[in-house]
Amino acid sequence: MSTLPNAHWSQHNQGLSRPMAWIGVVLLAVLVAVGLARWSGLNPRTPDAGVQWQRALNFTDLPGGDIAVQDADSHEMVARFSGEQGFLRSTLRALARERHREKIGAQAPLLLVGRTDGRLTLLDPTTQQRIDLESFGPTNAAVFAGLRLAGLDTAPH
Repeated sequence: MSTLPNAHWSQHNQGLSRPMAWIGVVLLAVLVAVGLARWSGLNPRTPDAGVQWQRALNFTDLPGGDIAVQDADSHEMVARFSGEQGFLRSTLRALARERHREKIGAQAPLLLVGRTDGRLTLLDPTTQQRIDLESFGPTNAAVFAGLRLAGLDTAPH
């Protein structure tokens, strides 16, 4: 009688170990494939579309809590943001945090880059940090999209 339960357990255990072995083989194959892809230099990220336009901007905190936006080339103030401006502030804070971590000052402008596929990127050339603004939805991206032509004379001459 004592051999019967052990025989049953042994058959049952083999039935469970086969699926587990297959799962292990699949996981190992996935790890090898990922390792080979990384080793070969394969970049899983979608390549950036070409640059359609870009604008260098400086962002400055003003004493009253507003944020001034200055065109880095003309040195003219092109926009001023008042109020909470949560997305704008958090985006700028993320880039400023990286500059602070690398002990880089705030003098260098940020680049607002419009791509040929319509995407919008805020790039810090000093740290190579970037924020793909369309990832946060059209309303948030529109905050920065409005800076493309802000303060520029767009009337035909």
